[in-house]
Amino acid sequence: MTQVIELSGTARRYDGAGPPALGPLDLTVAQGEALAVTGPSGSGKSTLLNLVAGLDRPTEGTVTVAGTRIDGLGERALARFRRDRIGMVFQFFNLLDDLTVTDNIQLPAQLTGTARRTAATRAGELMELLGIERHARAYPGRLSGGERQRVAVARALVNRPALLLADEPTGALDSASGEDVRALLVDLHRSGQTVVLVTHDLALAEACATRTIHLVDGQLAADTRAEALR
Repeated sequence: MTQVIELSGTARRYDGAGPPALGPLDLTVAQGEALAVTGPSGSGKSTLLNLVAGLDRPTEGTVTVAGTRIDGLGERALARFRRDRIGMVFQFFNLLDDLTVTDNIQLPAQLTGTARRTAATRAGELMELLGIERHARAYPGRLSGGERQRVAVARALVNRPALLLADEPTGALDSASGEDVRALLVDLHRSGQTVVLVTHDLALAEACATRTIHLVDGQLAADTRAEALR
């Protein structure tokens, strides 16, 4: 089975004299898996996400994502790797308010050198898939929270990433919009997308993930698997 994430003896220390914020940790995530990362504030969830995304570097061990050991890459190579191989969805959307929905979605593709027409075609496919095609020419400020998160997911998927990282994707949404995004994550996983979801919401983890790890004080406290998504 192909492993999309491989952490080996991975640790991150911010204070050389204190305990690590994360690890040392050994962890693998297989292609097509939907993993939820849970734990209290300060447990190491964000540190783990940042290491996998290449936004931070381990002080010990290695981080391999989609077959590439990213902890040894330079900043330019890391930025290029993230752009090409990782899609990221954040709690507060991080959309560009002065660009239309279509332009927000296709921007990452254009940054990789994809022709504008090709990028627009891919954006159109994703908008149709995610049910937001009617908002193609709208600006993010005119959309609901759930709609903006769907735009953010489309943007994250435009380059067909090996891995989708979602950081508290329903944290800024009302309950109805949260349910909408939860269903979207389930559908994406069922289509074969590898997903890592960081969340405080145990109900969201239970609904969206086939596997859940629980971190406490930077250590792996539990690793459980669900039989199937609902």
